[in-house]
Amino acid sequence: MTNMLEIKHLTVATNGKEILHDLNLEIGLGETHALFGRNGSGKTTLLMAMMGLGGYEVVQGTIRFKGEEITHLPTYERARMGIGIAFQRPPTIHGLKTRDMVNIASANGLDAEALAERLEMRDFLDRDINAGFSGGEIKRSELLQLLAQKPELIMLDEPDSGVDLESVRLLGDVVKELLQKDLPPHERQKSGLIITHSGFILDYVEADRGHVLSNGTLACSGIPRELLSTIRTMGYEECERCQLRRLQES
Repeated sequence: MTNMLEIKHLTVATNGKEILHDLNLEIGLGETHALFGRNGSGKTTLLMAMMGLGGYEVVQGTIRFKGEEITHLPTYERARMGIGIAFQRPPTIHGLKTRDMVNIASANGLDAEALAERLEMRDFLDRDINAGFSGGEIKRSELLQLLAQKPELIMLDEPDSGVDLESVRLLGDVVKELLQKDLPPHERQKSGLIITHSGFILDYVEADRGHVLSNGTLACSGIPRELLSTIRTMGYEECERCQLRRLQES
């Protein structure tokens, strides 16, 4: 297996409106990709469609995970196969303790107390999920559940938004562990897709490739830090101009 994820000609609609159009993306085994784009460009829609969540209709195209097509599989089957996600704005779930959610997510009987200690979350284990949590605490709660699940494809929706730089450092250390960044690239068996606006998370988690999502499809791809530098200095308009030039030449 050379690719963890293969998306071909993916078109996705929500509420009858197409958000993604003919999108193609491949993430190799052990690779981490960063995804940039304006607000409303479809970044979250892509992750939701990959996770198979309701309200995101695949109009055409295919999604393959570890060589197996999962385009129309239910969400729980994708999770069992090894796909995990940390949401940007996860819901508050009253009546379900964080400890219980960690135990549900864990397929290997991992110690919830020990996992929570690493994310400074022990005091939150017996509280309802996300009830009264700050932005940074919500992000840590999401990563705690991923630590328990130990997925092979880790999808993170803006893990660095709404948190201070010290929290980003803590989150970054855990993400690096999830993505096996301590191993040589050829030995890594985990892949990742990280949505980021600020790029702060990339100071702690090395990404192999970056993409800019614009007008419902990938406008350009390249070295993540170079793309981020272009966006910071020239805005997304430069990426859109490159996309337009390619379309005119093709």
